[in-house]
Amino acid sequence: MSDYLKTCERAARAGGMVLLDWVGRFAAREKAQADLVTEADFASQEEIRRILLSVYPDHAFLGEEGGASGPENAEFRWLVDPLDGTTNYVHQIPHFCVSIGLERRGELICGAVFDPISRECFTGEAGKGAFLNGRKLSVSNVEQIEQAVAVVSLPPKVQPGSRDLAELARVTVACQAIRRTGSAALNLCYLAAGRFDAYWGGNTKPWDIAAGALMIREAGGLITGTDGGPLSLTDARFVAASTKKLHEEMLRLVGDQR
Repeated sequence: MSDYLKTCERAARAGGMVLLDWVGRFAAREKAQADLVTEADFASQEEIRRILLSVYPDHAFLGEEGGASGPENAEFRWLVDPLDGTTNYVHQIPHFCVSIGLERRGELICGAVFDPISRECFTGEAGKGAFLNGRKLSVSNVEQIEQAVAVVSLPPKVQPGSRDLAELARVTVACQAIRRTGSAALNLCYLAAGRFDAYWGGNTKPWDIAAGALMIREAGGLITGTDGGPLSLTDARFVAASTKKLHEEMLRLVGDQR
């Protein structure tokens, strides 16, 4: 494990402990329609920032809660979601996490996703594999959509007649089962671990998917834009799957060229 990943994991675990410490004593507000934020989000982010930048003060930092800092042309940039699954957290649904990814000149090189409830820590490093609490991960071997458990990230507030609802209907009919968990980072990690077989989303940000996207690749899966091209962290739409054939089937259902 590189020093980058060791620091990444340490920061993710520390942020998770902050979240647990805030349980029962935070107030929630909407930062957009149906999109919640709490004091715990900010407290977790500040602890993560403190750890990362104390070790790497010349790195750039981009956090979900207005936390951009560092030089624009920095070689390294941390992408941080201090609480992915805030609505779950607010409603005491035990499915949320901290997600941290590190990119070098725009290429993801390592990441960590920590679930403080289950104590599951997913880690990944470019060219070195993806792991869950030290155990190497591998995606499932599902190739047919009718055998797949698929998961989706929808906007906080879904609009009538939207593309999101149309896609949801098509995949629901086609696949074995479908889930909406409320945590994009854990969805990606669960696909890397073989728990989910396919995943698509249309409302994500770079900090949501940076770490998990790397883990899917390192576990043998595929993640692309909805046009089938390379994934862009700044594009909200993507398709991920455990195998090439299943990925092609997903693109036929939710891709831009369907």
